[in-house]
Amino acid sequence: MKRIIYIIAALAACACTDLLEKTPANKFDADRFFSSETDLKLYANGLINTAIPGADDMALGEDRYTDLCMTKSSKEFYWGTYSAAKASNWTESTWSFPRRVAYMLEKMPAAKEHVSPEKYNHYEGVARFWRAWITVKRMKVFGDCYFIDKVMQPDDKEALYAPRQDREYIFHKVTEDLKFACENCLTSGEGINSDGRVYINKYVALAFASRIFLYEGTYRKYHSVNPSTGKPWNGEYENSTELLKLAEKYAKELAETQAFSLVADYRSLFVSQVLPKEEVIWGRTYSDELSVKHGVTYKYCSTTSSLLYSPTKEYVQMFLKTDGTPAAGNVSVTQEFNGRDARLAASVLAPGRTISKADGSKPELAPNWTWTCGGYEWIKWVLLEDVPMSGDNKSYNSMPIIRYAEVLLNWADAAAELGTMDKALWDKTIGLLRARAGVASKCPGSAGYVADEWLRDYYTKDVKHPATLTDWQIEIRRERVTELMLEGQSRYDDLMRWNLGDLIERRYNHQGWRGIYITQDEATNGFTWGNTGVKYTVSKTKKGSETNYKITGTADGAWSLSEGTYGYLIYNYSLIWDDMMYTHPIPQSALNVNPALGQNEGWQWQ
Repeated sequence: MKRIIYIIAALAACACTDLLEKTPANKFDADRFFSSETDLKLYANGLINTAIPGADDMALGEDRYTDLCMTKSSKEFYWGTYSAAKASNWTESTWSFPRRVAYMLEKMPAAKEHVSPEKYNHYEGVARFWRAWITVKRMKVFGDCYFIDKVMQPDDKEALYAPRQDREYIFHKVTEDLKFACENCLTSGEGINSDGRVYINKYVALAFASRIFLYEGTYRKYHSVNPSTGKPWNGEYENSTELLKLAEKYAKELAETQAFSLVADYRSLFVSQVLPKEEVIWGRTYSDELSVKHGVTYKYCSTTSSLLYSPTKEYVQMFLKTDGTPAAGNVSVTQEFNGRDARLAASVLAPGRTISKADGSKPELAPNWTWTCGGYEWIKWVLLEDVPMSGDNKSYNSMPIIRYAEVLLNWADAAAELGTMDKALWDKTIGLLRARAGVASKCPGSAGYVADEWLRDYYTKDVKHPATLTDWQIEIRRERVTELMLEGQSRYDDLMRWNLGDLIERRYNHQGWRGIYITQDEATNGFTWGNTGVKYTVSKTKKGSETNYKITGTADGAWSLSEGTYGYLIYNYSLIWDDMMYTHPIPQSALNVNPALGQNEGWQWQ
């Protein structure tokens, strides 16, 4: 199949030939630059600076717009009004980074005689990791797209105006890149193994490989067709089973290095300035001292400047009791945190959580109902201190991008999909995660295990593409939520690969999002939060405030109670889902330049 590179065909029409042929005085000469290990390192570090995910990518990613997170308003993609004419995500900037990676791979052979084979292969592995990273990122959005393996020149009209490449071919090339990176990237050495956890090394490559092979393996398993074409997979390259075996292989390989372990304090992973190096495989550092900050805390804790992100009841109900059995649903928010998986109170505000004040005091924190759509508050990424909560760009907690916990989940997940999961592997993976959370590790088939019929129904009833799931699969799906929700787009990717995008539309009886449960007594008399003395009321007449939730009726975009005068707090908000939404449309602006790109299935008529 033909190699396709720089796809912004508009560049090919540029008449600035002289400009393209000249080397700016302040730029390096590539033939002279790529001549040492230092040069390779500098260029590789430049790739990190450009492409490493930032705070908003990790803590405010696509998980905000899924079934398990309420928002005051969702994104237009789910309103039924989005179209190719409105799309604008296929531009020069979309493809400039893949071109930079291709440039490194094309020019770096000049350094071969000046660098040891091990170091040379390491930096080639780093470049190929980035090519896989960015290709997968584009593939998740567009499906069929391009694998860019050389630097396109402006006069290469045939390649610039070529059709998109098939997803299966693209992922085959990604597979080659990730295999090379996993086999050749080093684990130690200057600039490779750092406490900052920012550099690409063998561990990062193994972890990412376990993630993306699991993603594509299950995607092919649960989707019978390529969503870009609406046609069955052609099967020319790796199949679902082969990809799942690769996910299992690389997760196991990383785990067996014993280079990482789980830290005892789950919450410390998300609010620490220094990344816990025992568990964080790859991350991005922020610093109060160096004034390298972000605005995540403020965006979760703002009445006017956020979308009032808040967990749903479905999210909360997925957390087990400490005895390893499922929790009931219709329990007051003042009681439901008792005897639960410790990750729940580390992620959602619970009675007893304190806030650090500037004067050194630590009073108990009470909910602010003007920060939430459903009565629950996220605290997973939130610094509970006066300064970070008071304004934008004052947060300094660093961001884990890939954690060891995810690798354990990927290992278990791949095995469950392959039908090879057993108690021995459970104890090495899910059992460790539950032990950290203070939850009894009762696996399917063991004494005391209680199957969660509510959770099974959630994934298999009233869904567009129901699947037959084992108890192993159900429990691992639970664990992915309780461990990884709000980390990048973990939940969003899971819904996409499981062919469950329609859960975004379904939510609570297709009405909207479901929040806290308010008992009859609480609806009449209000309730008090922990030991704060703060009393909360629900009203149909009083203006919504910090301690008063105004129920305005059942109109779309308003709140109601599931039982009329009491029950679950429902935020009525309509969304739509269609299977064409497993890909985004190719923007009309790009099609105008290159009609051969073709449109993704379903978007032709929008």
